[in-house]
Amino acid sequence: MRTVFWENNQLKMIDQRILPGRFEVLSYTDHVSVARAIKDMVVRGAPAIGAAAAFGLALAGFESASSSTRELIADLQAAAHTLKAARPTAVNLAWAVDRVLLSLSQRERGWGEGDVDYIRHFVLSEAQRIADEDVEINKRMGEHGAALINDGDTIIHHCNTGALATVDWGTALGVIRTAHEQGKKIHVFVDETRPRLQGARLTAWELEQYGIPYEIISDNTAGYFLKAGKVQKCFVGSDRTAANGDVANKIGTYMLALAAHDNGVPFYPVVPTSTIDLSLAHGDLIPIEERDPEEVLGLEFHGERVAPKNAKARNIAFDVTPNRLVTGIVTENGIVYPPFEINLRKAVLGEQ
Repeated sequence: MRTVFWENNQLKMIDQRILPGRFEVLSYTDHVSVARAIKDMVVRGAPAIGAAAAFGLALAGFESASSSTRELIADLQAAAHTLKAARPTAVNLAWAVDRVLLSLSQRERGWGEGDVDYIRHFVLSEAQRIADEDVEINKRMGEHGAALINDGDTIIHHCNTGALATVDWGTALGVIRTAHEQGKKIHVFVDETRPRLQGARLTAWELEQYGIPYEIISDNTAGYFLKAGKVQKCFVGSDRTAANGDVANKIGTYMLALAAHDNGVPFYPVVPTSTIDLSLAHGDLIPIEERDPEEVLGLEFHGERVAPKNAKARNIAFDVTPNRLVTGIVTENGIVYPPFEINLRKAVLGEQ
């Protein structure tokens, strides 16, 4: 099933906070609750967040009691502001919401006062189109990226980039899944990905569903295996990639990239072109989310809180990997190699 989907006039999403212990699907009927679900990480992963936000905008349309086109569009724009504020780093969130609003504004014959109900369904159809396209894009990235994987490879993967992080299939984990389905024998080292443990909880759970061999490792173990020659490739996702190929991804990605570079191991972010932000010249311009310190301080070991009672913490959610550490970027339009400033633009805009 899909991570994010529309059913019975409701947005439904797998609750990723409680996996792998429990599998539950939550229902949403208003856009404010969707924004809260994005912020609270009921749904996470840049593509999944984008689709959820687009469906949230559709809910806003059905919530609105406006009987005029002008008022309804104003309500949609207000809802868009609420949804886009939920999480700042993942560019797909704003991209998806803005894409729906742009489609509304570009309708050739404009909107008459009798088009209110039609607008509501138009927004929903645009959201559904974004969701459907995400699945197709992921499968195309899977095919391109799987060509980089050899039979017998061991791969390090950080965070979760599978079906749970997208509408379906996945980005970096989708590449690994595609290689597995092609019959390649592969093994995956799964970074725990502290503090929320998306690797240990979500990626490990997904790999079990696919029958792909894996072992969970603590985040600070990756360097050991890379130096020991036990790893052939690193695949990660991206929440936003700048025009020069700097990659913002889950915290810990930068350290993994440094260790991979120092040991000559190829490092590949898997990035739908919707996640490439050509408006940002470099990664230092990417807004970085800092989350509640309790996500760090609340960690327990054998049922006991790890940190002292009065401890303080910083909880940076993402870091930026500079392009010099990136071997190539896998997109739905092929694998992009340096110089990224030129070739990413070609991949996104179709320039020759």
